[in-house]
Amino acid sequence: MVIRNLISKLLPSLDSPITIKIISTLVILFLLWLIKLIIQKIINRNLKDLKTRYTWNKVTSYIVALMTLFLVGRIWLKGVQSIATFLGLLSAGVAIALKDLLSNMAGWIFIISRRPFEVGNRIQLGEYSGDVIDISLFQFTLLEIGNWVQADQSTGRIIHVPNGKIFTNELANYDKGFQYIWNEIRIVVTFESDWQKAKMILLEIVNRQEENISKTMEKQIKRAARKFMIYYRNLTPTVYTDVLDNGIRLSLRYLCEPRKRRVTSQAIWEDILKEFSQHKEIDFAYPTQRFYNNLTEGKKS
Repeated sequence: MVIRNLISKLLPSLDSPITIKIISTLVILFLLWLIKLIIQKIINRNLKDLKTRYTWNKVTSYIVALMTLFLVGRIWLKGVQSIATFLGLLSAGVAIALKDLLSNMAGWIFIISRRPFEVGNRIQLGEYSGDVIDISLFQFTLLEIGNWVQADQSTGRIIHVPNGKIFTNELANYDKGFQYIWNEIRIVVTFESDWQKAKMILLEIVNRQEENISKTMEKQIKRAARKFMIYYRNLTPTVYTDVLDNGIRLSLRYLCEPRKRRVTSQAIWEDILKEFSQHKEIDFAYPTQRFYNNLTEGKKS
C-alpha cells in the first residue's frame, strides 16, 4: 500500500494495476537484495570460522528468499478469491512442466530436515563421490574424489548434483555415525618365506600407526550405537592368511580416517619395505617362470 501511494504521487501516468504491481515487485526485490548484501558483509567481516560463516550466509539467503516469496506473492495474488482454487488450476501443468524442479526442491527439504549429510561430509551418491562443499535449493555441490585418482583423493573437479538424486540413488556417508573406515593392505610372500614372522612384523607396524586413535574409535562406536545398529567386537588391527597360486597372501586390516587412507597406507608400506629388507627369510612373491632340465635337476634324462 505504501509503495502504491508513492507511485501514484510521483508517477500518476503509471497509475495502473499491472504497472504498480511490476514496479512494486522490482522495489521489493531491490530492497531485499540490498538487505541481504549488507547482512552478509557484516557476517563475513565478523565471523572468522569458514563453516560458521557459510552456515549464516545460507540462513540469510533462505530467509530473504522466503520473504521475497511472501511479499511478491501478496502483490500478485491479491484479489484472487481462493488461493487453493488458483493453485488447483495450475497444479497439473506445473507438475508436468516442473517435475525435476519440484523433485529437487523436495530433495532439498529432505536434506535440510533429515540431514543424511551436511556440508563438510564425505559421501558417495550413486556414481558420484566427494566432499560436500555446498547445499542449495536445487542442487548440492561435491569436490570430487576417486575416479582416475586412487585411494579416495581429490581430483580437483567440482560436481553439481541435483537434490532429487537423493531419492533415486544409494547414499554412503563416510562421516555420519562411525567416522572411520576399514582399509586393507595385501602382501604376498613366497611359500619358502617365514610367513609367521612376516605376520608378526605386519602387526607390529600397524599397531604403531593405531596407537593414537583406539580410544577415540571406542567412544564413537558407543555414540553411534545409540542411533544405529553398529557393533564391532574387535577394533584392533588384524592380519588374515590366505594361500594363492604364487604364494601366501597376508591381508592387513585396520581402521583409519577416510581422508587419511592414502597417507596411512603409504606409511605402512614404507615400514613394510624397510622391515622386510632386514629379514632375508622373507621374500615378496611376484609372477615368475621356472624352467626344468632333467639333468640339472638330478633326474634321469
